[in-house]
Amino acid sequence: MQALSACAAAPFDRPDWFAAVAQTGIPPLIVSATDGEHTAALALTEAGGRISPLRNWYAFTWRALASVGAADDALLTDIARSLKTRGYRVTLEPVPDEDDSTERLATAFRRAGWQVAVEECDTNHFLPVAGRSFTEYWDSRPGALRTTLKRKAKKVETQVLTHFDPAVWAEYETIYAASWKPAEDQPAMLRAFAEAEGAAGRLRLGVARADGLVVAAQCWTVENSIAYIHKLAHLESHKHLSAGTTLSAALFRHVIDQDRVTLVDFGTGDQS
Repeated sequence: MQALSACAAAPFDRPDWFAAVAQTGIPPLIVSATDGEHTAALALTEAGGRISPLRNWYAFTWRALASVGAADDALLTDIARSLKTRGYRVTLEPVPDEDDSTERLATAFRRAGWQVAVEECDTNHFLPVAGRSFTEYWDSRPGALRTTLKRKAKKVETQVLTHFDPAVWAEYETIYAASWKPAEDQPAMLRAFAEAEGAAGRLRLGVARADGLVVAAQCWTVENSIAYIHKLAHLESHKHLSAGTTLSAALFRHVIDQDRVTLVDFGTGDQS
């Protein structure tokens, strides 16, 4: 798996991510193939003959670990063929379509003799920055939103950290637990991920405070010119402050003007 680190296009493609998922109790099934020069792999799990991705709900997407090219396509077909002896059904989701990951896997499994059906299961939302500054981006937002920020921005103090801070993370966990959001499924995994991203300089941890009280918190990361919005929450009791809007604006400003990202990934929605 470590040899495939170069194939990682997103946080959810890295070997350490899959290792962290496995440590939550999901038994891993890592299936790989090599021709001596190229290597490809699928990070999977299996239960009762049903094979599915090695993932949890923190991952926006799941894709094959393989470089682009005919040689790696052939290796994916070899992997698909080998899965016939490991299970009778393979369900791969959510596989992104915009980078041809879906078609690539569908082709590999068809060539291996599987009956393949491709269905939309979710929607991933993106913001192309398109070379704009934060000011230019914000000017394109609805007037009501811009007015809200102008009226409420001074009511809270925002902070964006690019390293992991245990005290600030504890504040994040407190507000998340007190928000309308469902309880974290794997809080220890999320913290370990934030620590690792902080050590690598990829973490963007934002908090908004009103009179010293944390009222909004968000966890973003930046990688390969893409900003990923992992977690966000605010206190309903302080909703009138619009702290979430103010904090989002601070983070957008940071990743657009300082990190110079080309894309902001909001994650998945419209779950079917």
